[in-house]
Amino acid sequence: MDKYNKTFVSEFILLGLLGHPKLEMIYFALLLMMYLVLLLGNSVLIIASIFDSRLHTPMYFFLGNLSFLDICYTSSSIPSTLVSLISKKRSISFYGCAVQMFLVFAMGSTECFLLGMMAFDRYVAICNPLRYPIIMSKVASVLMASMSWLSGGINSTVQTALAMRLPFCGNNIINHFACEILAVLKLACADISLNVGTMLVSNVAFLVLPLLVIFFSYILILYTILRMKSATGRRKAFSTCSSHLTVVIIFYGTVFFMYAKPMSQDQPGKDKFQTSDKLMSLFYGAMTPMLNPIIYSLRNKDVKAAVKYLLTCKSIQ
Repeated sequence: MDKYNKTFVSEFILLGLLGHPKLEMIYFALLLMMYLVLLLGNSVLIIASIFDSRLHTPMYFFLGNLSFLDICYTSSSIPSTLVSLISKKRSISFYGCAVQMFLVFAMGSTECFLLGMMAFDRYVAICNPLRYPIIMSKVASVLMASMSWLSGGINSTVQTALAMRLPFCGNNIINHFACEILAVLKLACADISLNVGTMLVSNVAFLVLPLLVIFFSYILILYTILRMKSATGRRKAFSTCSSHLTVVIIFYGTVFFMYAKPMSQDQPGKDKFQTSDKLMSLFYGAMTPMLNPIIYSLRNKDVKAAVKYLLTCKSIQ
């Protein structure tokens, strides 16, 4: 791979929002603010899920994994983007691009599976509460989370290896903020049918299948809730699911917009569409991880109580 690609491309140039200096400064300020907020919010959730015994349940274990994943995902691309906006250094080495592509794709794939696991956890908790401790044991939760991380890593390894083995014939200008896999594939001067095929398989495995798990889990949850005689029980059941469902809608809405058409290519005169892709990538890459801890904190009494407890302990100390 090294010998094959260095003949053509040794580094890539990331355009970002080149030609819009005022817009770049606004983007830098918003991105920095969102990055700091998501680091703080997700770190607090991780610390709370570790040190507060009330959060030692499968649901909060998956939530802690999701927060850690969001930190890793954003840290793989946002800091370099911020640096490029300040220093105007827009180049990234071939291997740096490969590492960034791998991390972004691995974190996105893993999050799809984690959201599916969280939906299954809510299904068992509401529809089979008596068997919940047995089905969602500590060992089962760890295995489910491990499978999510492992499968996401394997999927990303395959996609990154197939993308970076392509010849680029000197075309190294990426019309994006980061080494996003679809943007890199558009630079290849060879047949990408294998990449498109594996991307379609990946979309089915990591987007469609988890979404089906989420859909059928919530159909059964809704059926169980509507059969509850207690209004208080219905409200409690709805409250435990509403946060996860909100995160799922935001996540899958942006992901399907970005990856549902892997065969799409940029065409002349489509600058507006390209800009919308970049802004959607911003929303997916920074806004969603920032909103996750806010959504779970605002609508979850246990999380708010745990955070308040930790802050009180620190202030006393």
